[in-house]
Amino acid sequence: MTTEDAATIPTKTINIQRATASRINELDFNNIQFGKIFADHMLVVDYKDGAWQTPEILPYGDMMMSPATSAIHYGQSIFEGMKAYRNPEGEIQLFRPLENFKRLNLSAERMCMPEIPEALFMDGLKELLKLDAAWVPPTEGCALYIRPFMFATDDFIGVRPSDTYRFVIFTCPVGAYYGVPLKVAIEPNYARSVEGGAGFAKAAGNYGSALLPARKMQEKGYHQLIWTDAKEHKYIEESGTMNIMFVIDGKLVTPAVSNTILNGITRASVLQVAKDLGYTVEERKVAVDEIIEASQAGTLQEAFGTGTAATIAQIAIIHYNGTDYTLPAIENREISNKIATALDAIKTGQATDTHNWMVKIEA
Repeated sequence: MTTEDAATIPTKTINIQRATASRINELDFNNIQFGKIFADHMLVVDYKDGAWQTPEILPYGDMMMSPATSAIHYGQSIFEGMKAYRNPEGEIQLFRPLENFKRLNLSAERMCMPEIPEALFMDGLKELLKLDAAWVPPTEGCALYIRPFMFATDDFIGVRPSDTYRFVIFTCPVGAYYGVPLKVAIEPNYARSVEGGAGFAKAAGNYGSALLPARKMQEKGYHQLIWTDAKEHKYIEESGTMNIMFVIDGKLVTPAVSNTILNGITRASVLQVAKDLGYTVEERKVAVDEIIEASQAGTLQEAFGTGTAATIAQIAIIHYNGTDYTLPAIENREISNKIATALDAIKTGQATDTHNWMVKIEA
């Protein structure tokens, strides 16, 4: 299906089957663990015979799959991560959902999967959030995490693109992803992505292949690792499942996006807010040696990861080649703290949304 064809598909009626009883009483809004309790409903849409079928909103629950389901064997599986927030009036707002939609389709193209029409994505998402509006936390620092994903569903053993797929959106209320500043280690051997690979896509396999090197670092006492380029391990790319940024001598510096680096929506938002606040931003190659030398010289003032789950995750220690390099105290970090405060204010409706990032869910 072409992009033009997908864009012209009209919105279909969404069949809704309500849960017989809500599970929201299982949730303590003052003690929300990340990714543990899921909201009452999920959106499910199947693709077959070259077209998306009628969307359904169903009670959240297990899905039946054949042992021969091709996603399990050949890895055609992609996903997104996004959030909904409450503003001071209690209204629900999505943060930049169309950017997630565009990136999902970029991942779909790379993994040889069908494009999802915008109306199907946005209308289905809005109806789902209307139904589960009570699950959006009113608690400060919390949000409703939204997980859209698509996977191949052919019952077939053979390496080829599937003819059938399933698209699903489910949600879960979340608190902070990281509770403490991070200790990270620069990875000198393993690679997250290679030139010509699928590192720019949110493909499930990218995350599965990262688990072993991450565990090895965690066994040494580090929360996450910093990925370097696959060819020479000289240049910094990402940190764990996040984009990474540094403040060097008053400038915000981050690796430029490429086909090995995920083009993070939070990343782009952080950079825009930094520019709005008047800070100098540099998107370029960032060498490992540059970061270590800046730390030794005292010009590495801040380091942090950016992503949907954490927004900004402060880095306290960077390990490299047997040495831990300790960064300045979190409370003294001017740029990242100001950006985090400004972004949170936009998301929660406490500041003017000058870039039109927020999409309100009408009651």
